[in-house]
Amino acid sequence: MKTIKVAAAVIIRDSRVFAVQRGYGEYKDWWEFPGGKVEAGETSDKTIVREIKEELGTLISADKLLCTVEYDYPSFHLSMDCYLCTVLEGNLTLMEHEDARWLTPEELYDVKWLPADVTAVNLVKGILQ
Repeated sequence: MKTIKVAAAVIIRDSRVFAVQRGYGEYKDWWEFPGGKVEAGETSDKTIVREIKEELGTLISADKLLCTVEYDYPSFHLSMDCYLCTVLEGNLTLMEHEDARWLTPEELYDVKWLPADVTAVNLVKGILQ
């Protein structure tokens, strides 16, 4: 089974976490932490800074590794490094996603999360409370 290595940004502000809705692919309309594939020769913390700049027009810092999620989808294995991140400049402008929300701890499970993201969501719930 092919492994895909990705990095995801867990951006928390004012006791809420930023989530985006996919606008394409097999999991269209599902929710996730923003991010993307780690390219050859790139570290996952550098990936997340690059991806958020490309996808959301925002400069962030990857402050701390929250967790690494290993998840088997039907056609590939996902290895996802989730970083706690801080917005340095910019306004998180949607350029690739369908929608975005700042979720409170009470709203965390109101959206349909991608299966691999649920592990990180459960950790975030503990941080937000």
